[in-house]
Amino acid sequence: MKRMFWLLLITLALPVGAFANSIGFTNSTGTLSGSSAGLSLTGSTLIAISGPSSTLTGDLGSVTFSTGMLTSGSLQMGGTFAAGGTFVITGNGTGGIPNGVIFNGSFSGPLTWSLITLANGTHEYTLLGALTGTWFTGQSVNGATIQLTINTGKGFFNGSTTIASGDTDISGSGLRTVTTPEPASLTLFGTGLVALAGMLRRQLKR
Repeated sequence: MKRMFWLLLITLALPVGAFANSIGFTNSTGTLSGSSAGLSLTGSTLIAISGPSSTLTGDLGSVTFSTGMLTSGSLQMGGTFAAGGTFVITGNGTGGIPNGVIFNGSFSGPLTWSLITLANGTHEYTLLGALTGTWFTGQSVNGATIQLTINTGKGFFNGSTTIASGDTDISGSGLRTVTTPEPASLTLFGTGLVALAGMLRRQLKR
């Protein structure tokens, strides 16, 4: 009987939010600008958050970042940017996500700035880097991001271009997701509590 009682208390104390090892974020548009002193992204919209079992889409917030300085190569032909800078994912409260900073961090290693020449002679660029920082719960987490620019035509990056899309993956042990459970999950959770309470009641009657 005591075991059932403590099991019920522990179940009631569990947070309703789901937990996972990895959460994915997708951003779109925004202006990527910079020089040999570093790149920065502004005005990019967070359009999707993917958890272990569901994906939330829409206008969900924003993604901004800045890098360290260019340490090798060139802005036009590709190169490497230094670690440091900032990387911030901010939610707007839609669908139960935090209304504020979700992830606040920086680049933990050098970033790779790559020129991609397509078959038709036009160009795109990708920016790839590792991240470290703090989750909205205060937990230390790691991640990685890749940002793809809009096709720049047959010209090269001239200090400003638009982001086509970006994908960022944040991971950590027991990482708490940013979305609240769907109604069906809450119903199932509630049904489990009722069943557990019934079992406890029967134990007390014996």
